Amino acid sequence: MSLTGKTAVVTGSNSGIGLGVARGLAAEGANVVLNSYTDNEADHALAAEIAQDTGSDVRYIQADLSSASKSRKLIEDAGTAFGSVDILVNNAGIQHVAPISDFPEDKWDAIIAINMSSAFHTSAIAIPMMRKARWGRVINVASAHGLTASPYKSAYVAAKHGVVGLTKVTALETAGESITANAICPGYVLTPLVEAQIPETMKEYDMDRETVIKDVMLARQPSKEFATTEQIGGIAAFLCSDAAAQITGTTLSVDGGWTAL
Repeated sequence: MSLTGKTAVVTGSNSGIGLGVARGLAAEGANVVLNSYTDNEADHALAAEIAQDTGSDVRYIQADLSSASKSRKLIEDAGTAFGSVDILVNNAGIQHVAPISDFPEDKWDAIIAINMSSAFHTSAIAIPMMRKARWGRVINVASAHGLTASPYKSAYVAAKHGVVGLTKVTALETAGESITANAICPGYVLTPLVEAQIPETMKEYDMDRETVIKDVMLARQPSKEFATTEQIGGIAAFLCSDAAAQITGTTLSVDGGWTAL
C-alpha cells in the first residue's frame, strides 16, 4: 500500500492517538498536516522529525477547533499548502468528568465543539476537495463511548455518539464517489496522558501498577490490555487502502472486547 501523493490532515495530532495516526500515514507516503491548538517550536520540530523519519512532507498548522471558522480554515490552509486534502482524520478531543447536575456549562459547550462539531466543519470543507480529486477518506476517531456509555461523562458520550452518527451520514452522502467515511472506536489506549494517570491511580487505590491497570483502568476492557497508538495508526492506514474501498459508514472497535459485553 502506498499513499504517496495523498495529503492527510489529522486534528489533535501533536500527541497520543492523533500522533500515532499521523506517523502511520506518513510512513505510507502521505503528506501530513499535524494540528493542535498550540503553536510553538516543539510542534514544528515534531513535524520536522516525522518528515525526516518517513521521507514524507509533514507540516504543522495551528488551529483552535473549538471555533467553527478556525476548523474550516485549517482545511482551507492545508488545501492551499498541498493542493488538496484527500484524507481527513478527525481526532481532536477533550474530556471532563462530572455528574449531569454539576456539569459546567462551559465544559459541555467546549467538549461538544471540539469533539463533535469540529468534525462537521472540517468535513464540510474537505469533502468538496475529495470530490474534485475523485477520491477521499474521512476517518473519525470516536470511542467505545460512541457505542456505549459511562456515568459522569455526559458531554463526551453525547459527542462521541454524535460523531458516529455524523460518520454514517457522511458515508451515505458520499457513497458511489470513491469516498469513504468510517469511525474508529478505541477503548483505553496507552497514550502519554493515560500513562501519567497510572502512578496517581496506584496511590489512590494502594495497588501495584499491574493490578491498577487490570482491575481499575481496564475494568471494562476484557482483554486487560491497552490498545496502542501504533495500532490505531495502522487501522487508519488500512482504511485508506484499496482493500477498504467498500468499508464505509461503519465503526471499527479497538477496545479489547469492551463493547461485546
